[in-house]
Amino acid sequence: MELFDPRGHANRALLVGVSAYTYTKPQPDGVPGHLPAVEHNVVRLRDVLRRGGVFAEGEIALARSPSQERFGHALRTAVREAEGLLLFYFAGHGAIPAAGNELFLQLRNARVVAGEHAVFPGADAFSSVLTELATSRARHVVVILDCCFAGNAARVWETLPDKRRISLLMSVQANHRIDAGPDNSPTPFTERLIHLLGRGDPMAFQDLWEPLHRHMRAHHRTLREEPWDPQSRTAAERDVLLVAPGPGPSVPITPTPDRGTATGTGALTPALRAPAPEPLGRRLRTALRRSGQVTLALTGLGRGLRDLDGGAGDTPGTGSRKGPRRPPGRGTGDSRHWYGLRAPSRREGARDSDGGPGPGRSGPRVRRLVTVFSLALAVLATSYGGYALFGPGGDTLCGPPLELRVLTDPDLEQPVGAAAGAYLTSAAANTASDGCRRTGITVYSAGAADVVTALRQRTGDWRDPRDEDSDPQRDVGAQPDVWLPASRADVARVTAERDTESQAALRTLGTVAHSPLVLAVPDRLAAPAGERSGRTLAALLAALAERDPDAEVRRPDPEFTDTALFATIGLHGRTEPAVAAGEQRVAQPGPPSPTAADLLCALPQNGAADRRTGALVPEFLLRSGVGCARTTRADRSAEYPSDVPAVEPAFVHVHWEDADRDEPRRTEAVEDFYDWLRKPSGGQRVLGAAGFRTAADGHALLDADRAAHGVLRAPGPLPNGASPAALESALAAYRGAHGPGRVLFLLDSSGSMGGQWHGPSGGPGILKQSLGGLGDRDEYGVWGVASEPGAKKPYRTLLAFGQHRRQEAEETLDREAVVRDAESDPDAALRAALKEMAGRGTDDDRPELIVYITDDEDGPRLTGARFDRLLDRARTTGVPVAMVSLTNGGCARVRPDARIAEASAGRCLDADGDLGAGLKDEVARAGTGEDG
Repeated sequence: MELFDPRGHANRALLVGVSAYTYTKPQPDGVPGHLPAVEHNVVRLRDVLRRGGVFAEGEIALARSPSQERFGHALRTAVREAEGLLLFYFAGHGAIPAAGNELFLQLRNARVVAGEHAVFPGADAFSSVLTELATSRARHVVVILDCCFAGNAARVWETLPDKRRISLLMSVQANHRIDAGPDNSPTPFTERLIHLLGRGDPMAFQDLWEPLHRHMRAHHRTLREEPWDPQSRTAAERDVLLVAPGPGPSVPITPTPDRGTATGTGALTPALRAPAPEPLGRRLRTALRRSGQVTLALTGLGRGLRDLDGGAGDTPGTGSRKGPRRPPGRGTGDSRHWYGLRAPSRREGARDSDGGPGPGRSGPRVRRLVTVFSLALAVLATSYGGYALFGPGGDTLCGPPLELRVLTDPDLEQPVGAAAGAYLTSAAANTASDGCRRTGITVYSAGAADVVTALRQRTGDWRDPRDEDSDPQRDVGAQPDVWLPASRADVARVTAERDTESQAALRTLGTVAHSPLVLAVPDRLAAPAGERSGRTLAALLAALAERDPDAEVRRPDPEFTDTALFATIGLHGRTEPAVAAGEQRVAQPGPPSPTAADLLCALPQNGAADRRTGALVPEFLLRSGVGCARTTRADRSAEYPSDVPAVEPAFVHVHWEDADRDEPRRTEAVEDFYDWLRKPSGGQRVLGAAGFRTAADGHALLDADRAAHGVLRAPGPLPNGASPAALESALAAYRGAHGPGRVLFLLDSSGSMGGQWHGPSGGPGILKQSLGGLGDRDEYGVWGVASEPGAKKPYRTLLAFGQHRRQEAEETLDREAVVRDAESDPDAALRAALKEMAGRGTDDDRPELIVYITDDEDGPRLTGARFDRLLDRARTTGVPVAMVSLTNGGCARVRPDARIAEASAGRCLDADGDLGAGLKDEVARAGTGEDG
């Protein structure tokens, strides 16, 4: 058998645990409920993998209750970065269709739409996940699933053309549901998996199934009261090491953060080993004194603790070792751990040359040690609220560190996560004298516009959302302790128009770095070095067009990341005509990339486009932050516009009302982290390695000795940060570019839609959610698509085309939108819609959009020459069509929905994604609504 040892390679582990769900029973379409036990799974599994010797610092990423979008981003990142071992772990709800031939991994926003053919919006098909994993360059891929119906994944694995490098471990046999167990511990399967991986022995994938199978069958039953039988699929001739412990620092068990903490970055790394460890008995006595349990100074316990220290009173035959004593866990060469306590290895338990007890027998000292450990651990469990944690290397008994939640801009998540990881491993900054970590940090990001809105108007909704449209916990994440926006201007935007009953107080401590926005152009199109700075963005773009008339420019989504909004300020200039010209300059088919990093990764997908396209991105990304750097075909040079604000991350302490229990300690932790970020030997070193400049005047590169390719060390005077007014103006202009929009909704109302009609996930519900992207000045109408044979029109008008107040529009739809006992003709309806919108847009350049919401039951009609003519009409009319399929796979490339969207330069959405959020985003691009 070929055994792959991945140590020394670029390995990645993505641990996904979905413990909290947006939609749960008794909500319509809700999943069975939350899974608190899963919170413990990913944290404990991360800890055991950290100790395992295979995954190096920063190679383990956690995704805690991610949305489908965030899960997809995390998966793509792990896939493209792994070169040795790629480990993918999922724990959460699983769902299967009636045929049982697919498994759906249900993410935070998952729902179950019942009907003749159940669909699972907000869930990812395992076939899609496995296909993505198979594209990785990793030499071996390991997949571990802990969910109901996990065994159904075996059928998907069997269809892979090359299964030799992909190993699959499933928690239970096919078509079986399982219990998650108590809320305060990992799920049964993962708990046993952690036990096996954490024993201290080298462990390969094929070593896992037999002990898991034996234990689970003996001790657990499925919900059908049948033996619980884990499954495994792998190539017999290949195996891979998962843990291979060796010398080096080990890691304390990390306490599980509060439920709702958002996704971490994977950059959180082990604490350093404390120097000069005390003997274990002395540490236990110290811990007992700290806990206040002084009454346990009993004779027997005291004698047992002295034995643990290696007391010299033993005589031959009692199992004592001759020679100098060694601290527990040191110098044995065979370190084994049992829940943080080092247990004797088989080698150590064997008979000594001086007559100690042999295997299978225990002398008086061993029996006394067992008693002592039992008593001590029982006391510690009581005094520390149920658990006691050993510090680095098992040398110090640690309480749980304070957990800080750090919210940042999507383009800053990677460098901020790297800084947080370095801070956690800093002995001087974050390690107490006893070797325990003072602070844990979780870094996560959310759309910049969503964060500003939530902190300005919806702080109370973090705890108790008013309605479905206002849920910061869902849209942003957990309540942050620290906010790191890309500019101080965001803080001013929040405080200028705050809700009078705001429950969050903001305190800005300072700016931690600087990075100018640049026009990153392919080297062959770059201006001479002397002409790459000191000019406006409009002048740089004009010069680029002169060098290559076919050159294009792309910008990320200004709704999602501040860096794109800064670029928008430069694109729009100071006049209304300049706004239209700027938006036209970066116009593209389909939606923009969410972040600047995503943009730089998307360009190489088309080699010709990559070589002629400039990208408006922060300078630091030319050095770091692009996980797909190896696939980027075109080297780029930075040009520095003089009128585009720079990225200047502001460090903001967020204090929440009624969160005073540990406020002094939390404030101290926040300030310590900020002080470390500002230190040249601390955070500034990490941010310099990421490509940032100093926040001080002059904005020199923090790491001037290693400037990235295409970066000017001294480009001249650089712009400072944005003003609040400029950001608000640019966002409003972007949303209202070319004036108010026009949107025509086509709602399939045929009889087959009966099972897809009611609730927020039904056709009308999804349509009404999208109205948040429209304002009072936008014009829109709704057609119900269903008709009897011979009817003059393939639709019935439900809402007349014009301007509407949202509440009135929803009331009209509630009254008029009904399922009809008739069929739909999608071809005729789309032709009529294209003709209608073409006629309305003859005298202006206002944005337009057609939305067709359907269950695809009548999709087979879209074939042949008639369908080809419809596609031609969609290409020439110039109105994007957003096709919204309520079924899974509706947007597969060969399906009619995808072909219509592609022909019209629109977008296709199906039940594999979050339809409500996706459609609202699409509508917002055409409309002027505040919720866009």
